Amino acid sequence: MNMPCTLCSDATEPLFTHRILKKYDCRYYLCTTCGLLQTEQPYWLEEAYASSIALADTGILQRNIKISGQLSKLLFLAFTTQASYADIAGGYGLLVRLMRDKGYDFFWHDPYTENIHARGFEAEFSGTTTYEAVTAFEVLEHLRNPLDFIDNALHAANTRTIILSTELFEGKPPQPENWWYYSFATGQHIAFYQRKTLSYLADRLGLTLFSHKNVHIMTDRKLHPAMLKLALSSRTDWLLNRCMKKKLASKTMADHNQLLLS
Repeated sequence: MNMPCTLCSDATEPLFTHRILKKYDCRYYLCTTCGLLQTEQPYWLEEAYASSIALADTGILQRNIKISGQLSKLLFLAFTTQASYADIAGGYGLLVRLMRDKGYDFFWHDPYTENIHARGFEAEFSGTTTYEAVTAFEVLEHLRNPLDFIDNALHAANTRTIILSTELFEGKPPQPENWWYYSFATGQHIAFYQRKTLSYLADRLGLTLFSHKNVHIMTDRKLHPAMLKLALSSRTDWLLNRCMKKKLASKTMADHNQLLLS
């Protein structure tokens, strides 16, 4: 039985069935129009998110450290270093704290997770505060309706730029046994993307897509296509980190003093 694509509403085709959470047989559908691969209606999500961060996510700290290094270089090269940024679906606040430690004015937002590491620096989405960009790392694969999610985030933050990450596949989806990103055991990954899927999303939002490996930017800004690749290259670490240390002052102690006063 086919079901409509949740992104473009075109017909999808069933590809395979696999067991998730070690108990439910789930069917996966591919949209040949926009390239989105998605599960059937995810009736198991309440169980999958009994803990918002999966127990088996042992890479959460290492991943946030890596992302903060890449993101700080990208913002330094292509955005305003003194602007404010909002990390949506920010989890425990690890990335926000790391980015503030590097000198960037980052704020946290996540209605489903407790803010542990970035307390006191919650994003203000009242409609009057403007953020230069929102970030959403490792979020898209958790979403049933990515278009609404991104559109709502952009409007809430008064911005036209989102920086995000998700692993991509190209062409025919990988076989279940050949791609760890399906994350069958947790049941939290319900949507999988190709580059053309992200292009479709950006077009629907009136934005341009810049993509390199698993990091992607949707924006109305004019960016050089090589900028993202340069920021993600480990070869630029030494030079850019040195430049950032000269221009940016860590907010670690300033935040400490501000929180003591408040």
